[in-house]
Amino acid sequence: MGASQSKPLILPQRDFKHHLPHALNQTLDDWAAWCQTQGQPRHKATQILRWIHHHHCLEPENMTNLPKTLRLELNTAFNWTPLDFSEPHISQDGCIKWLLRTRDGSQVETVYIPESSRGTLCISSQSGCALACTFCSTGAQGFSGNLLMGEIIGQLWFARRTLATLRPSQTITNVVMMGMGEPLLNYKAVANAVKLMLSDDGYGLSKYRVTVSTSGIIPAMNQLKTDSPCALAVSLHAPNDALRTTLMPINQKYPLTELMQTCRDYFEHQPKRKVTFEYALLDGVNDQPHHARELIQCLKGCACKVNLIPFNPFPGTQFQCTPMKKILQFQSILKQSGLVTTIRTTRGQDIQAACGQLAGEVLDMTNRTPQGRARREQSRTRQQRSLKNT
Repeated sequence: MGASQSKPLILPQRDFKHHLPHALNQTLDDWAAWCQTQGQPRHKATQILRWIHHHHCLEPENMTNLPKTLRLELNTAFNWTPLDFSEPHISQDGCIKWLLRTRDGSQVETVYIPESSRGTLCISSQSGCALACTFCSTGAQGFSGNLLMGEIIGQLWFARRTLATLRPSQTITNVVMMGMGEPLLNYKAVANAVKLMLSDDGYGLSKYRVTVSTSGIIPAMNQLKTDSPCALAVSLHAPNDALRTTLMPINQKYPLTELMQTCRDYFEHQPKRKVTFEYALLDGVNDQPHHARELIQCLKGCACKVNLIPFNPFPGTQFQCTPMKKILQFQSILKQSGLVTTIRTTRGQDIQAACGQLAGEVLDMTNRTPQGRARREQSRTRQQRSLKNT
């Protein structure tokens, strides 16, 4: 049939009620199961997935290689409402930060970091965080709740679609799960989102360019090693148990001896790959030459690289950033031992988008109403139980 003879598909008004499953929250297996209920073959599920994630389409009427009857069913069976993002906050250095309002009213942050040879999207996995790391703004906020898979992958969906018009010459080549929250305490949603990021029917990103960062949730690290080929970063920040426990209470549950053995084993069958250790330098706390020498011993036998992070202050913090001269001295000691060591460039600081600053603008958002406080307390209790059981 020629184009002049075809008629546009007119769909009924969509039902935006929250009880409908959101299209962004469906995996390939979910779509396949739904297609089966409609008497459709599995390859239709792949086509739906490609429309949503490869073509960034949330309008079933535009999915033109699907039967009209299937498009009508899609329209009424799922919620296709775009996620609720704020207007962009743009830094002087070109970084962009968006706030996402989640299904329960919490807010999380997504940051795009442009560079000459790549573009990195920093994605959140939880609203707030239960780990209470003393040098992190998100930890000061407390834990509000896990994001759904659709809210995680939706950050990439939204950023890619927005950049296509906002900055057509820039793209997203890398994704780092280093935003708000501990990704491995929201394992299923994060693992499903990463699978979509790597899928050719999704975003087609390289396994070397999608990084999950963790504070060291060992059982989930072992599971991720089996489930996903993505890159791994570990938030270390101290070379011994006493100091790390002071900075990161999770170290009491997963001490350095166990964590380092897990890291040594992580890429044992992929000798060319390395774990990245993140180390935020806090003036007078963990930045002395003897700390550098301890760190060298701690990392012995582990295929790794070290990323030194100048501390980014946030309101109410007790810490100060190590002067650059001392950071360079710390780096020099590590490099002399043979450790590949880089210094992270601070980006987006003027819009509170730098490492460790996320949640600066939404601090205590859940404390503003009795309902919010109750929801936050319930979520924190659930997360603490989860931590005890991991």
